[in-house]
Amino acid sequence: MADQPERRAKGAPVGRRALLGMLAAGAAGLAAAPPLQRGWESFLGAASQKDPTGLTGLLPNPGGFRYYSIVGSVPRKNEGNYALTISGLVDRPKTYTLPELRALPQTRVIGDAVCTDGWRVDNAPWEGVKLADLLDAAGVRDKGTAVRFTCFDGAYSESLTLEQARRSDILVALKLQDKPISHVQGGPVRLYVAPMYFYKSAKWLSGIEVTEQVVPGFWEERGYPVDGWLDDADRTDGAA
Repeated sequence: MADQPERRAKGAPVGRRALLGMLAAGAAGLAAAPPLQRGWESFLGAASQKDPTGLTGLLPNPGGFRYYSIVGSVPRKNEGNYALTISGLVDRPKTYTLPELRALPQTRVIGDAVCTDGWRVDNAPWEGVKLADLLDAAGVRDKGTAVRFTCFDGAYSESLTLEQARRSDILVALKLQDKPISHVQGGPVRLYVAPMYFYKSAKWLSGIEVTEQVVPGFWEERGYPVDGWLDDADRTDGAA
């Protein structure tokens, strides 16, 4: 996802338009060819993480999803080295391995991904552990009113109120579109916050910390709303 505003490149606009035109023509038929579409999406995701110009963010993507990193490179995690730490104002801090997360009860949520850049993917299936279940297992203390999320890219962060975090449609997600979440997609574990803009769904999730108050995340510190509700979101969690 474009977890950041559109980045504009400096340089000759004619050259950029020509390049975009050629690549757009090559991508035009991908929507009808799923294997090629997946390859193109993978290429865009990998290229965007090494693109200081932001040019890749302007290219067409029939698959819908776009992924960006705010750092130059992100370490890869797998079953052997991934860890998710629950800490802060909890009675039972814990660190989960990837197999341990997979062994917990899984919840499936069909939801939209809506980016502030203007693109969206509707009715995407996500699967993972309810954030509320992890918080309940840790035992949130009375002073805890918010949750802060950190990521193993070393830079990104996000936050929710405790009430928001306990919604039934917020997942510590392990699968997207019925497949394990890839590194480019923010895996092997990322947050999915269904009722909010996609920047709230932190990629490369590594830490969940219960705090006394909301700590603004990376983009909130740069002017984004702390409560990134979608316009049509059910703020009462009617599905709970």
